[in-house]
Amino acid sequence: MTRLRLERLTKYYGSVAALDELTLEVEPGEFLVVVGPSGCGKSTLLRVIAGLDSVTGGDIYFDHERMTDQPPQQRDVGMVFQNYALYPHMTVAENLAFPLRVRKVPKAEREERVRRVALMLGLEGLLDRLPKQLSGGQQQRVAVGRALVRSPRVFLFDEPLSNLDANLRAEMRTELATLQRQVGITTLYVTHDHIEAMTMGDRLAVVRGGRLVQVGTPEQLYRDPDDLFVATFLGTPTINTIAGVLRYTDTGAVAVSAPTAGVQIVLGAGQESLSPQRQAVTLAVRPEHVRVTGDTDADCRGIVERVEFIGHERLASIRVGGERVLMRLTDGTSIAAGETVGIRFDRSGVLLFGADGARLRLSSAC
Repeated sequence: MTRLRLERLTKYYGSVAALDELTLEVEPGEFLVVVGPSGCGKSTLLRVIAGLDSVTGGDIYFDHERMTDQPPQQRDVGMVFQNYALYPHMTVAENLAFPLRVRKVPKAEREERVRRVALMLGLEGLLDRLPKQLSGGQQQRVAVGRALVRSPRVFLFDEPLSNLDANLRAEMRTELATLQRQVGITTLYVTHDHIEAMTMGDRLAVVRGGRLVQVGTPEQLYRDPDDLFVATFLGTPTINTIAGVLRYTDTGAVAVSAPTAGVQIVLGAGQESLSPQRQAVTLAVRPEHVRVTGDTDADCRGIVERVEFIGHERLASIRVGGERVLMRLTDGTSIAAGETVGIRFDRSGVLLFGADGARLRLSSAC
């Protein structure tokens, strides 16, 4: 298994930096998902790793071998594109065997490798068909099989599920993740879909504007984001954000007030990174950390606008002053549209971010 190491990768298109000194390491056999909005540099990252595009600066290493200037055919990378890029005039068997033919692998070995991969991917009954005779999910399997058949050092996936319908995407997420764990090939997978990223990756790398924002396990990034962008990009429904002002109380605790929502809460003691002066902050709290409570315990009051039933849970949308707050109702709480309720934010789930989007951390919760 191969360790993939990227050091200060930079790629300019004219005056635009698609990658901006991006440094990242993928452990041997790891499934790492690069996630971010469209245009953030995800596909460019894959293309420079594969050698399809040159870099402006920085280096690419497979283990201790520098690959930065190696041509694509010398990098031993298996890449699966968004549109699958199957040869329409070739059968499934011929598409699978093509990378081996290019490398002049003997016919008997080619046929054996194709047979093994076809069995692994459930394609054994489709080997004589053309791509146009396959479903989207079957075409996706052929594309994966063509990359897998030569046992590459590194797998690169460029949003391979984006053309599938929702149900098939969910099914293929599981199949791809299971397959990667079976073969143990170091994998870099890019997507703009945060659900796809969180359900598939051993770790996630969040990218914005060509820069790496944060790396960690899905749970770490969801529960402990370093940046407001990470907090708002990951999670469904999205995290609640309310503009507020931070100040210190007479006891040294941190109080946050949000006039537009009528919210005032007291949190843990401040750190040295917090200004002793009043400063603008964003208060963020996920819907599962919002609950209905009595007036004496409430942080604010609001009017229930809507309650949505989505099977395993209900989601309530509550108008709090000039803000809207989403709440997960999973404990049997019964509220209805038009009702006025008191709500409280679980202190363990309250996050604060400064004007620059960076996380403001407190020493303890109150």
